[in-house]
Amino acid sequence: MPGMTMTEKIIARHAGRAQVRPGENVWVDVDVLMTHDVCGPGTIGIFHEKFGRAAKVWDKKRVVIIPDHYIFTADEKCHRNVQILRDFVRAQGLEYYYDPEFVKNEPGMPNPYVDPTRTHYRGVCHKVLPEEGHVRPGEILLGTDSHTCTAGAFGQFATGVGNTDAAFTLGIGKTWLKVPPTMKFVFHGQIPPYLTAKDMILAVIGEIGVAGATYKTMYFTGDAIRSLTLEDRMTLTNMAIEAGGKNGVCDVDEKTLQYVRHRSRNRSWDVFEDDKNAEYCYQKQWDLATLEPLVAKPHSPDNKDTAGNCRHVRIDQAYIGSCTGGKITDMIFAAGILKGCRVKVPTYVVPGSTEVHADMRRMNLVGAARGPNEKSIEEILLEAGCHVGPSGCSACLGGPPDTFGRLHSGEVCISTTNRNFPGRMGSMAAAVYLASPLTVAASALTGHITDPREFVFQPIPTGMAGVR
Repeated sequence: MPGMTMTEKIIARHAGRAQVRPGENVWVDVDVLMTHDVCGPGTIGIFHEKFGRAAKVWDKKRVVIIPDHYIFTADEKCHRNVQILRDFVRAQGLEYYYDPEFVKNEPGMPNPYVDPTRTHYRGVCHKVLPEEGHVRPGEILLGTDSHTCTAGAFGQFATGVGNTDAAFTLGIGKTWLKVPPTMKFVFHGQIPPYLTAKDMILAVIGEIGVAGATYKTMYFTGDAIRSLTLEDRMTLTNMAIEAGGKNGVCDVDEKTLQYVRHRSRNRSWDVFEDDKNAEYCYQKQWDLATLEPLVAKPHSPDNKDTAGNCRHVRIDQAYIGSCTGGKITDMIFAAGILKGCRVKVPTYVVPGSTEVHADMRRMNLVGAARGPNEKSIEEILLEAGCHVGPSGCSACLGGPPDTFGRLHSGEVCISTTNRNFPGRMGSMAAAVYLASPLTVAASALTGHITDPREFVFQPIPTGMAGVR
């Protein structure tokens, strides 16, 4: 009998079975359920409807609520959504709620936090979950957000679900899964200084298409993956959904374990790996030495081209942020190019979490604590002419008209975000090119899409940034 993949083993363990095969339907126990301000109110409403107003969640230590999408806006409906979360958290006695206390459920734009280390608010859920210790190898994480698959970088099964499925899990702590087949993507070599994981995942999606991994596991492996930081691996698994993937996953190594040991709220977990005789429904290999900096042209993440081929495209705006491109290593990559220069187009920078924002203020350009005469990452970006906003999803999901960095008309924008469908960043008339933070920063300096090899000649060190 063939062996099992990592995903199959995790599902089997949570189904109480010795073995599962792709295509089987099984009940599984869920370790963590996450929701946020966009889908949380709907999930809570269905929970009350189906289980009753007096019902309690199955385990108040396994429910995590992270407001992050529409926070810095004067829109009263957005404020109301945050209040619905607060009321539910209070009624249920939930422990893990990261409140934007500056959102007062009253008219007007809330004042952002002054100090990112002195707020209960944390930022984008997919970055906050591992930071706050809710992500561990071998577990099952469900979230009411399609990019929940980000957490697969830590060797767990993480996937997005709809409000109805989430409400059901809130009540009983289980869900019904079809076991996905696994696609294996092998990357060889060491990543060159002009590439990041964003280029790697754009290569994959450009190869298989936005529906090429529908309801499949996307397994990223090889010596190149092992050489990546955990933050770069999170970029790979984050965008698995852009190919239709059920989940993305990476092998667990010492980098993973070091991070989880430092952060985890639980002290035990199971590490799984693919059996040598595991079966895959698809396999593809890449050599990083042959890969060029890539972009995804409008209006689809699989509309792949090289940055060099798009050098004729003039841009109106650059955007560096989101769960895909707002990590501290992404900020260092961008600052490494922008240091001592001035951007030619409006460039918006949004930290992925308040921890990232704090690191931008305390760290120097090589990912170490800055000395008294050194500039911080944030200072470098500000001096380059960037607009640095508070942590959150911001323009990645468009949002109300007053959203920081949002597109309003027919702008051409190059962005580190993960989707470029019409209207995704605001205006239906806008054109969004997806790229790495290196390519976005290089393009911000020239005013047109630019291959970062024009500016990057040696590796950009990131030190201990994002390691623990």
